[in-house]
Amino acid sequence: MQIVIVSILVALVVLYLLILSVVRRLRHPVTILRSVIGGLLSLNGLVVLTCIGVVLSLLIGPTPVLAQQGSTSSEGLGGAALGAALATGLACIGAGIAVGIAGAAAIGGITEKPEILGRTLIFVGLAEGIAIYGLIIAFMILSR
Repeated sequence: MQIVIVSILVALVVLYLLILSVVRRLRHPVTILRSVIGGLLSLNGLVVLTCIGVVLSLLIGPTPVLAQQGSTSSEGLGGAALGAALATGLACIGAGIAVGIAGAAAIGGITEKPEILGRTLIFVGLAEGIAIYGLIIAFMILSR
């Protein structure tokens, strides 16, 4: 449990430093769009760090030993948690790569034609949906 708390605190400190660096650079519209995309990526990083902390606390933490009762089995719980963490983490990494590519193309397109801002935000949002799909798969794995 302590590992989860420490990983969340580290993720919050990193998020604070990213936000602080973004606030210092808010001068141009392109910089603002880049900071928004960077904020989305830092949110994905926060989710990944939290998942890593949960997996480490499940794998490393002490497990209580109880007397055997009936036919309840929890042998697959560690594997399910690892599978859920991998689904979320890899989906977030994929979403980060997709948002980076789509965001770079969006910034290039907006500098040439500012009226396509809405369309480019839709494409960046679709790329961000990959992370949500990973979370849905993780919830499906853990609910079994």
